[in-house]
Amino acid sequence: MKRIALLFALFAVVPSFASPKALRHCQIPCGIYGDQARVAMILEDAATIEKGMKMIGELEAEGKDSNQLVRWVMNKDQHAAAIQETVASYWLAQRIKAPQETDGEAARLKYWKQLEQMHGLTVAAMKCKQTTDAVHVASIRKGIMAFSESYFSEEDMKHLRDHHEKGH
Repeated sequence: MKRIALLFALFAVVPSFASPKALRHCQIPCGIYGDQARVAMILEDAATIEKGMKMIGELEAEGKDSNQLVRWVMNKDQHAAAIQETVASYWLAQRIKAPQETDGEAARLKYWKQLEQMHGLTVAAMKCKQTTDAVHVASIRKGIMAFSESYFSEEDMKHLRDHHEKGH
């Protein structure tokens, strides 16, 4: 247990920008967006986190190979940080738009619901960093699909569902 606590303390000083996916898109008005690609990336990050959690559990049970254990913890945490970065820098900063005063109550409710969903993704990713409980990975998957339902057309959703189901 001391060894695990020491490992997690070590990762507290690893900056979140160490993730190779941290810089996913610029914030200049280029007009080039890949919304479906970002959803796919979040689902891929979730799958990697889940695999990391499984490997951490197996390596802990074996009680050996602490180098591999450290690598899996770092990898899991980097992918959780990548989700948080995508939510903040892509979805919240660029894609989810606040409604205009003339847009009506339905637009305002949709906006607040999307903010709530993105906050849920950020929290679930944080919990993935803190634990190896796969329930948080399930929350990420459920959350990104629920957000997608409110964001994409039905045709786009068919493609996302097909892609999502193939990945599981």
